[in-house]
Amino acid sequence: MTQSPIHIIGGGLAGSEAAWQLAHAGVNVIIHEMRPVRETEAHKTDGLAELVCSNSFRSDDHQHNAVGLLHEEMRRAGSLILTAADRHKLPAGGALAVDRDGFSDAVTKALNAHPLISIDRGEVAGLPPEDWESVIVATGPLTSPDLGSAISELTGEDDLAFFDAIAPIIYKDSIDFDTCWFQSRYDKVGPGGTGADYINCPMNADQYNAFIDALLENEKTDFKEWEANTPYFDGCLPIEVMAERGRETLRHGPMKPVGLTNPRDPDVKSHAIVQLRQDNALGTLYNMVGFQTKLRHGIQAEVFQMIPGLENARFARLGGLHRNTFLNSPKVLDETLRLRACPRLRFAGQITGVEGYVESAAIGLLAGRFAAADRNSEAIVPPPLTTAMGALLHHLTGGHLADDATGKRSFQPMNVNFGLFPPVDVPLREDGKRHRGKEKAPARKRAYTGRALADFGDWLGLTDLAAE
Repeated sequence: MTQSPIHIIGGGLAGSEAAWQLAHAGVNVIIHEMRPVRETEAHKTDGLAELVCSNSFRSDDHQHNAVGLLHEEMRRAGSLILTAADRHKLPAGGALAVDRDGFSDAVTKALNAHPLISIDRGEVAGLPPEDWESVIVATGPLTSPDLGSAISELTGEDDLAFFDAIAPIIYKDSIDFDTCWFQSRYDKVGPGGTGADYINCPMNADQYNAFIDALLENEKTDFKEWEANTPYFDGCLPIEVMAERGRETLRHGPMKPVGLTNPRDPDVKSHAIVQLRQDNALGTLYNMVGFQTKLRHGIQAEVFQMIPGLENARFARLGGLHRNTFLNSPKVLDETLRLRACPRLRFAGQITGVEGYVESAAIGLLAGRFAAADRNSEAIVPPPLTTAMGALLHHLTGGHLADDATGKRSFQPMNVNFGLFPPVDVPLREDGKRHRGKEKAPARKRAYTGRALADFGDWLGLTDLAAE
């Protein structure tokens, strides 16, 4: 008898990755994507795996960085998302950045071409039909209101939410290169890069302070009454919120001048520097790194044109703000991402409480593999806690619930980081002594990543054996 398909609601990064993993395990899949039948606040196309905020997958250093380690684990697990990212990477220093349209087109094309995957364009309003035996909900932070309400009612949990912001994109030919220059921080050469991958716009102290004044004084997006107490995610704060935390905050954050030298005046250190990163393969568009904003559209151009080199900047897209929702995952999901109140539903991606493109796709990868094991009557083996995927999964399904100011147990979105991993023993140096000084931190990071990749390889071997 032909098995019923597994249904995936949402064609973003997590849903696309889950579908790919299921299909490669021999399972029929239907992806339900509501765009373009119903649009969202942030998406601009009907492509699968569309990147709505940054075009960066962040650091690709798998020896010293937790997200770079997650990249490598996903590559080894046959990730569609990382394959497409690698094929459409752009120069970005030590980061993995992609041409967002080429990336989305590649994912869409691969899923459309797979014989076990079909794509249904239309909204799943409310809970999935009862005859859908296995469902992965990967609707992301922009889950439609009807489905969100149904999930909330099913779990008995109040919606958790935070605001997320989008940075502007600028046409390269409108940037003044008599003022700006190309350089990566510390001249670092990353995937497809040259060490001169970012456009840098320098500011002196007077220019910086005038810019901060403009951020603080100009009109921001108004919140609806029901949004008034919604927090921001700290990893994607609007620049105005950072400025409100102190005048020096931005120059120690996205506008920090360290590792950069103005070739026209190398002896004078800039007070602050705004960086722009390539956003498309043609190199005609650049996004403002770390410049998420809630400034009203009518005044954004005026404020950002205060930045030296951007006086005549033309904007392909202005910044924006949207409300994201996520589950209280440690309470409502089991260790294989199933909803305790309704085990036929699994959840994947940003709605589970991970933050970041790669983290969302990684949870989609795990949800797909778990669902495939269930369907094929195989044992589900979660990845070890010592791996990036295992640490991230544990944060969601068995992680920390902290007391907030009111004494309520709360769960917050999280990027992958070494703080989620169990402690590691750092090997001694070749001379038998402990690492000290500047060599200590890199040695500890290499110990984390070396252990992770060894354990991840063992896990892949176990899961491959179970599938045979």
